[in-house]
Amino acid sequence: MTAQQSLQIYEILNRYFKNDVDAKQLTQQIEIAIEKKVEESKIELATKKDLLELKVDLADRINKSKTETIIWIVAIGIVQFLMAILAKKYL
Repeated sequence: MTAQQSLQIYEILNRYFKNDVDAKQLTQQIEIAIEKKVEESKIELATKKDLLELKVDLADRINKSKTETIIWIVAIGIVQFLMAILAKKYL
C-alpha cells in the first residue's frame, strides 16, 4: 500500500471516528493485513525459473509423445500390410 493510499484511508477514518488515535490504529491494522495478504500471495507465484523448468518438461513430454505416436502409426501400418498379404494368400 502506498503512503498516499494510507493517508487517504487515515483521513476517511479520522472523519468517521473524529479521533486521531483510533484512525491511526485502524489504518495500521489495514496496512498489516494487506502486507500479510501480499506476502501470502507471493508464495503462490511462479518464478521465471519455475516457468522455464515447466516449459522444458512440457517440451520433453511433447517430443516423447510425438515419437511414440509415430512408432504406433508405423507399427499399425506394418500390421495392416501383413494382414493384407495374409488375407490375399489364404482367402
